[in-house]
Amino acid sequence: MNRLQRGAVLVLGLASAALAAGCANLSDCQKGSAVGAGVGGVAGSVLSGGSTAGTVGGAVVGGVIGSQGRCN
Repeated sequence: MNRLQRGAVLVLGLASAALAAGCANLSDCQKGSAVGAGVGGVAGSVLSGGSTAGTVGGAVVGGVIGSQGRCN
């Protein structure tokens, strides 16, 4: 992945996380999970050079971390 692609993935991931955080009808648990998955997916993609497994793995880990302390 070149530098421009990484920047675009990062911006899109952060924008999707911001949009998910703004949804008023979501619980805190759902918001945390959505933001965590978005940020984790972007981080996984960047760190793995754009591989699908890295992106999905990052999203899963980010979603779990994002939900910590918010879900019963």
